[in-house]
Amino acid sequence: MYPVVEVTGLVNRFGSQVVHENLDMQVNADEVFGIVGGSGSGKSVLLRSILGLHRPQAGCIRIFGHDITQMSPQQLRGVKERYGVSFQSGALYSGLTVLQNVQLPMLEHLALNAAARDDLAMLKIRLVGLPADAGAKYPAQLSGGMVKRAALARALALDPALLFLDEPTSGLDPISAAAFDELLLYLQKQLKLTVVMITHDLDSIFRTCNRVGVIVDRHMLSDTLARIVDNPHPWIQEYFHGARGRARLEAMHGA
Repeated sequence: MYPVVEVTGLVNRFGSQVVHENLDMQVNADEVFGIVGGSGSGKSVLLRSILGLHRPQAGCIRIFGHDITQMSPQQLRGVKERYGVSFQSGALYSGLTVLQNVQLPMLEHLALNAAARDDLAMLKIRLVGLPADAGAKYPAQLSGGMVKRAALARALALDPALLFLDEPTSGLDPISAAAFDELLLYLQKQLKLTVVMITHDLDSIFRTCNRVGVIVDRHMLSDTLARIVDNPHPWIQEYFHGARGRARLEAMHGA
């Protein structure tokens, strides 16, 4: 069985700045894989490369076993139908209602009449825990937590097997962030999703991730959460064993 996402030998450069140098990453089916790294480590560039929005200088990126770096736009379209994406801050269109935002992938990929689109979009809205009346609202009328859920509903519009989340809990208070994490775990289990999540939220990592990939020194170090925290790399030690990290580790070990 091939990995759902496999990145090998990835190189990304911008002028003289080398962001990734022979970076490798593997995401297996039915896991929540967290990506962390310091500011400027290239987390967003990595995601854009995997999504086909940025072409790397070198390397192979396979999604569902298909190398997207060798695909035509039409071939890539077929792969995009099988994954959903929620970008940082939600990236909802302000001039469209929540219902219309959720319908955008359907308009692009599905041949449905208006009534069927409305029904399917409302199903997704309710699936992420939003009330039915949220569908008629515009993004500016929503709380931060509701925006995140609306973006998640749009990412789930095509019933994907793979879900990419970019900082899904950023800007949320601790209670709203915890509620989003619980929703994510519920949907991941019920829908049998593979999730790739970029985050800097330590609480979210400890709550949701099976494995973690840390971008350091232009490469990625990946392991289970239980083992990655013991990696001796200085940045990893500082990140996971700072004040907040220690509290989460103690809780994880029942201390």
